[in-house]
Amino acid sequence: MLEDYKILKKVDVQWGDMDAAQHVNNVVYLRWVESARIAYFLNLNNGRLSNEDNVGPVVAWQDCKYIKPVTFPDTVLIGVERTEILDDRIVLETKIFSKEQNKLVAISNQHIVSYDFKRKMKAPLPMNWVYNE
Repeated sequence: MLEDYKILKKVDVQWGDMDAAQHVNNVVYLRWVESARIAYFLNLNNGRLSNEDNVGPVVAWQDCKYIKPVTFPDTVLIGVERTEILDDRIVLETKIFSKEQNKLVAISNQHIVSYDFKRKMKAPLPMNWVYNE
């Protein structure tokens, strides 16, 4: 299942990632998703977050389905892939796998719009977002 992902990020769970309930806090999952998403766009833009026109990704919407709790010590593997292209955005799906449990522990979907950081406004989708998967 993991071999299907072009972008796969490995993260060691830290003791401080856990909360009072003694499992990784929900917001940490979204940080992991963010790290994988950044790796995805760095890969698309030859190591840069935005392209030569200063257009880059902005999260318009995201969700996270928490399937299994994760605790320290563990290592998670985060796979990200584009699942849909819409008129003004792309949709990414990110899956988080626990090495310790050998299971899928969370799934997140993100709607990503392209944003012109120079003009401070939404921009058309860059062609490499559409064709360089």
